[in-house]
Amino acid sequence: MADVLALDVGGTKIAAGLVATDGALTYAATRPTPGDQGAEAVWAVVAELLDDVLARAGGRVRAVGIGSAGPIDVNAGTVSPVNIPGWRGFALRDRVAAAVPGVPVRLGGDGVCMALGEHRHGAGRGTRSMLGMVVSTGVGGGLVLDGAPFQGRTGNAGHVGHVVVDADGEPCRCGGRGCVETIASGPAMVRWALAKGWTPEAAADAKALGAAALAGDPVALRAYRRGTHALAAMIASVAAVCDLDLVVIGGGVAKSGALLFDPLRAALADYAGLDFLAGLQVIPAELGGEAGLVGAAALATLR
Repeated sequence: MADVLALDVGGTKIAAGLVATDGALTYAATRPTPGDQGAEAVWAVVAELLDDVLARAGGRVRAVGIGSAGPIDVNAGTVSPVNIPGWRGFALRDRVAAAVPGVPVRLGGDGVCMALGEHRHGAGRGTRSMLGMVVSTGVGGGLVLDGAPFQGRTGNAGHVGHVVVDADGEPCRCGGRGCVETIASGPAMVRWALAKGWTPEAAADAKALGAAALAGDPVALRAYRRGTHALAAMIASVAAVCDLDLVVIGGGVAKSGALLFDPLRAALADYAGLDFLAGLQVIPAELGGEAGLVGAAALATLR
């Protein structure tokens, strides 16, 4: 049986690949996203990747799944990623369908694709209801409820990075204020640490902040504690609303391991006080950067 062509569109990179029936990624290619350029420049990168992957597949794929940064509109098939200013209401589904004719094309948010990939083939296997999260440059997420991806009315359900955890907090790029992304994303933690006197030896980025925290730097440790408490408050709220079994976290910040997960689990115990949340588990993702492509392929083949 032919593979599924999967596309994962983000503000930093765009990836495309072939995914087999068992969820194995058999081929993948990646290009930087020209996010500061116009709509057609970004589409040209997508078209190049599609041509590459189709050539590798011998021109035969059985479906196409697209995971895109949002907001998206699954009904119209359009995307308006915050980090790709040139794409506002861009008809991505129809453009891909025209480039790969004769097969079904399905669009979903990148967060729900990540969650679905982990649910079907990663850390969430066998789980009934879970939240999949990426903590990196931003905080993204997607929901799988009762074994099926939950996209909501427009396809944007699971935007957990914009759950408000500080009513008097900083303005967020989404237009709101006090979102968890303004506290717990990698750049947000770095900004806070710099403002509190952290002096990195080299580049001031999330990787350096993690290294400093592991070395015992008190400001870096406070930045991580602040970020993990914000994440814990958000997770407790989403879990209470959705009655979750599991939270799976991936992304660059999550690669810091126990530095993130130990204080996060401790803080979650303070926020998740309801009896039915007592068994909620928070674990690292397994699929890494492949989750979006694997999940987009799974989305494309849902009945």
